[in-house]
Amino acid sequence: MKSPFISYFYDLKLLSNDTALRRFLLPCFNSTPTSALSAPPRSSKTMVIGTIFGQRRGGHVWFCVQHDRLNTKPSLLLELSIPTTTLIQEMRCGLVRIALESSDSELNRCPLHSIPMWTLFCNGRKIGFAVRRRATQQTRIMLKTMQSMTVGAGVIPSGLVSGTESEEVLYMRANYECIIGGADSESFHLINPDEGPGQEFSIFLLRSK
Repeated sequence: MKSPFISYFYDLKLLSNDTALRRFLLPCFNSTPTSALSAPPRSSKTMVIGTIFGQRRGGHVWFCVQHDRLNTKPSLLLELSIPTTTLIQEMRCGLVRIALESSDSELNRCPLHSIPMWTLFCNGRKIGFAVRRRATQQTRIMLKTMQSMTVGAGVIPSGLVSGTESEEVLYMRANYECIIGGADSESFHLINPDEGPGQEFSIFLLRSK
């Protein structure tokens, strides 16, 4: 059985150029003095493996980041309050930008990946929250089944991961460009495997002070 993600997966393309990123992030820094804007910190770019997954029925979307596909302990694992079916509908529009924002002053000094909860926006609309999670044994088993794959989409049959009557899990796995703009901003941009025109998908982590 084909995943609903498959129809869109092979048309995906990279949403990442510095101009577009600055335009998206600029509203978060309106209070920054002009002198500070004249010398922004240099951003760094790395390649990571990103996996979007969620139960077919009644499940929420999860986003997993791995620097090594053989390591089943992800460097970042987030549970988003977006239902899986809603994300699929958004993807049909061809452009998905998910922004996770934190404005908790008590978390200003902690690492970005250590923030426990984020306010979630999808294509400019506030739709809920995202929560940082630790990988469970079930999650690690699922990632282990994907170790040989860096790009692909499909369905994990019910019961395969947990050994119970769990729901089928839809997944989409791809390379992402990770751009670290500084201590308060990081973004992940899905890379189209065939460099053709298609969908744009990005996730932004933004901390405002």
